Amino acid sequence: MIIQNKLITKKGFIIRSISLDDCNEKYVNWLNDKEVNQYLETRWCEQNIESIKDFVRKQIASEDSYLFAICKQDGTHIGNIKIGPINNRYKHADISYFIGDKNMWNKGVATDVIERICKFGFEELDLHKIAAGAYKEAVGSIKALENNRFLREAIFKDEVRIDDKFTDVYRFALLNGNY
Repeated sequence: MIIQNKLITKKGFIIRSISLDDCNEKYVNWLNDKEVNQYLETRWCEQNIESIKDFVRKQIASEDSYLFAICKQDGTHIGNIKIGPINNRYKHADISYFIGDKNMWNKGVATDVIERICKFGFEELDLHKIAAGAYKEAVGSIKALENNRFLREAIFKDEVRIDDKFTDVYRFALLNGNY
């Protein structure tokens, strides 16, 4: 789904609906970078312009998900955040995100955009609960979720692999009344 307005974070980052124009070599390079994709499921397949365009087309056409580009104030695309699929019956959704521009790592970007996407989810989508998963080793992601008052609800032991080693996935959630 697409929203017409941009969401602005407290630190001034812009969250806007992604478009096919965002599907460029820079985006492909992020998804193929072993450091950027180490906790993303896209790491299992070599990505190219057509694969990301296909993904973006599906997200734009989706009736239960929003895929956003995260941009600096000057409009430079630095990553993505998604909310969905949205379960309208139970009023919950997952979020997932990545910061592709490594120059923007460790600057609080994920914390900032998670906060704004939760505001959008709770206030505009009328959600009751927002959840996210994080690999045990994804310290930055875990910190960003905890900075936004997400609580760890579950540990899925040896759920996924990083290279040849199995590792845990933590499941976090935030209830509307706690954000």
